[in-house]
Amino acid sequence: MKSNDQLKEFREMGEHELNEKYQELMKELFNLRFQGATIQLSSPARFKQVRREIARLKTVAAQRQITIG
Repeated sequence: MKSNDQLKEFREMGEHELNEKYQELMKELFNLRFQGATIQLSSPARFKQVRREIARLKTVAAQRQITIG
């Protein structure tokens, strides 16, 4: 149920907050990739979590564009 709660949270965010969260997640994904390349990654499962969060954010943004456009 965490994903549903997270999706609801993303839908309640404003456009600016969504962009900030997206930038934050992209930085985290970059850092995880960097850690993986240098063999310092502590939680490999976090890759999957971050990628899914980014996908949820993009889904919410696309839904908003459809309703606006």
